[in-house]
Amino acid sequence: MTASTTRRTTATRSRIAAVGAVAVAGSLLLAGCGDQTDAGSSSSSSESPASSAAPLFAKLPKKYQDSKVIKIGTDAAYAPMEFTEGGKIVGVDPDLAEALGKQLGVKMEMVSGTFDGLITSIYTGRQDLIMSSMTDNKKRQEGLDDSGKKIGKGIDFVDYFSSGVSLLVKKGNPQGVKSLDDLCGKTVAVQRGTIYEDTFKAQATKCGDKKLTIQAFDTDAEAQTRVKAGGAVADLNDYPVAAYIAKTSGGGNDFEVAGSQADVGLFGIGVSKDNTQLRDAVKEALDAIIKDGSYAKVLEKWNVKDSAVTQATVNAGK
Repeated sequence: MTASTTRRTTATRSRIAAVGAVAVAGSLLLAGCGDQTDAGSSSSSSESPASSAAPLFAKLPKKYQDSKVIKIGTDAAYAPMEFTEGGKIVGVDPDLAEALGKQLGVKMEMVSGTFDGLITSIYTGRQDLIMSSMTDNKKRQEGLDDSGKKIGKGIDFVDYFSSGVSLLVKKGNPQGVKSLDDLCGKTVAVQRGTIYEDTFKAQATKCGDKKLTIQAFDTDAEAQTRVKAGGAVADLNDYPVAAYIAKTSGGGNDFEVAGSQADVGLFGIGVSKDNTQLRDAVKEALDAIIKDGSYAKVLEKWNVKDSAVTQATVNAGK
């Protein structure tokens, strides 16, 4: 994936892949280009054996009690949330799916496809759930495109993760950056064509005479290099991506995340509106792993604990 545009519209923030992004706007996010989660693509299954003795097994629809499998669609190109390593899908979402599976007593089979086809995969029944860092918003809930036109039934969301955008600065934060306002009079680097560039442009207007200089690059890797070299004070990314870069680049010695997240929204587990029993079982399972601490362990493992929610909600996105 090498396109430099965003996967989400400006109104709903961008989901940028760690190595690039795929342009998907408006109705493509809701209707997709067809169901593109394919059994031949990368996949992952929960390690825990299915068990009718699991705490919430009886809450599942009979279909899943019989099959002992829940199929999950994702786009495994968004480290650390979901990405492919050694032919297996790994990351925050696969680990959370495994924890949910232990509560539900079923195997959670995750298959990677294209982001724009995920909602269609729920419509067609190829997948039972979506776990792919998908922002819960009213348009997706109601099946609307960006103009408000009805193009699908819509889906429900069990909200499990809170994420905004974060500034990525050089390790040690030599310029003492804590917020966008601290960037006035300085130079920033960003991937061209993303909502992050739009955010910096809006901040430049706010800075007025105290000019904010924006250097835009074809890839986020180039923007990161500029910050690392000291030619710019900050880059901007979705919080999970920024946190992952800070943890892994140069063994954790290149960057750090500065200040608090901005423009915070909710990621949701997508489920068919016709499958309320599954939705409610997943919600109960999420509350259970929050309560028993396994949810927190997953987020801490991937260095995204600041995105934790305190309880499961349904369709709480705006």
